[in-house]
Amino acid sequence: MAQATLTITLPEQVWIQQVSTAYPEATFRVLAAVPGNESGFALVRLAGSAVPEMIDEIEAHPQVLEITVVQRSEREATIHFETTAPLLLFSSRESGIPIELPVEIRGGEATIEVTGSRERLAELAEQLEQFGLQYRIEQVQERLHQSQLLSERQLEVVAAAVDEGYYDTPRRCSLTELAGHLGIAKSTCSETLHRAEEAIVKHFVEDLPALHDDDEMIERPLAGD
Repeated sequence: MAQATLTITLPEQVWIQQVSTAYPEATFRVLAAVPGNESGFALVRLAGSAVPEMIDEIEAHPQVLEITVVQRSEREATIHFETTAPLLLFSSRESGIPIELPVEIRGGEATIEVTGSRERLAELAEQLEQFGLQYRIEQVQERLHQSQLLSERQLEVVAAAVDEGYYDTPRRCSLTELAGHLGIAKSTCSETLHRAEEAIVKHFVEDLPALHDDDEMIERPLAGD
């Protein structure tokens, strides 16, 4: 499974793009959302210095069919609404890729995280394009369960090394003592630990976005080779 972080540029004709760019310091935090047949429903928390004005603009927009203010203060409000232009929801539904919530929208852009197969992520990219949503890929990484990252034997040896204090500072258990505890040869213990450590370190480094060139990440395809 792959996990991707995307920044979506919303089309200018969509109401939330218009309102969020008119109030660029404001944030729209989507707490819950569900698509209907021809519309979508969402629970959104607004935050900013002009919350009453934003609510007035949202209520007056023809793409918003219904709005209920659930909670409201001077600088924050939670609203429930129905809209005819839930393009992200439609893209998610058609591709079969759920969008992880909450989603933050600011200045006409939405940052989303999705997880699925490479094929499903490629379908999401296609659906975004069909709905007129421009996007850039901030990060793509494989999400592996620890049982996929290490073999059962490697997991056993690493867990024992941690329990016995092999990785403590100062070390409470030597390699010889760890091998004796596990009932294996010292060379076998050393090689098993080395292979496990190699897999863990490489996986950790691959998860660090700062080590990748930004342009390379943006151009990286969602589909497999």
